[in-house]
Amino acid sequence: MNEIDYTDITENQKETWTTGDFNEIARQNVVMAEALVEAIDPHPGQRVLDVACGSGTAALIAERRYCDVTGIDYVPDLIDRATARAQANGQSIDFHVGDAQDMPFPDDSFDVVLSVYGVQFAPDQERAAHELLRVCKPGGKIGLAGPISEGWSGDWFAAHAEYVPPPPDVQSPLRWGTNEGLEELLGPGVQSVESTQRTALQYYRSIDHAVEVFSTYFGPTIRALEKLNSANRERLLDDLTTIMSRYNRATDGTAIVENQYLQTAAIKA
Repeated sequence: MNEIDYTDITENQKETWTTGDFNEIARQNVVMAEALVEAIDPHPGQRVLDVACGSGTAALIAERRYCDVTGIDYVPDLIDRATARAQANGQSIDFHVGDAQDMPFPDDSFDVVLSVYGVQFAPDQERAAHELLRVCKPGGKIGLAGPISEGWSGDWFAAHAEYVPPPPDVQSPLRWGTNEGLEELLGPGVQSVESTQRTALQYYRSIDHAVEVFSTYFGPTIRALEKLNSANRERLLDDLTTIMSRYNRATDGTAIVENQYLQTAAIKA
């Protein structure tokens, strides 16, 4: 079987996530990061790594426990935003520009490794999983929160893929949201894995506002809309409106969108 060259795929992906402002999207991930940190339970003084940290949400939450926190993401603008957020809060966090598939840390560096809707999007999943395990100490904890095929996330990413297909031979990020995928990616390197399907609510002024937020700030949506002709652009926006409406739990004209996701806690062997 031919080896896949992930270099160009990673570079294109980086350009996608640089587009827009993911920090505006990440506000809806705070509840997931809070729940993940609570479940993994890092203690004061432990070394914690937030992988594909974006604008630093999970890192900020872990540091509130007086952990020694590091964050890494390959989008420099997001690292700048994460640094600014930490400084504004008076929090000391060591943020790095770097790739989850090739992290610049020694083996066994961290007591806890976290990722919230982050590492799951690395194109070379085997390499990213290897890196999670490599930098985690034996007996350390790996905590993940990521999309699953059921519910809002699955429908959302499927709608994008219908109009802008992902690169061939690259596994879906939804693989991380299955027991089989986790076993393939982490299994040999961990002594236990426990996963729980959870619900996070996303709040918007209206369904139209929800779609506007993603079409304005979410890199994959922006790039998809840029690549489409006007007719398909409108079709995609209509599909995204339908998906937001499908999972809306509000009845007062606002939007409270229910997102099912998988929370995973693993202990490194």
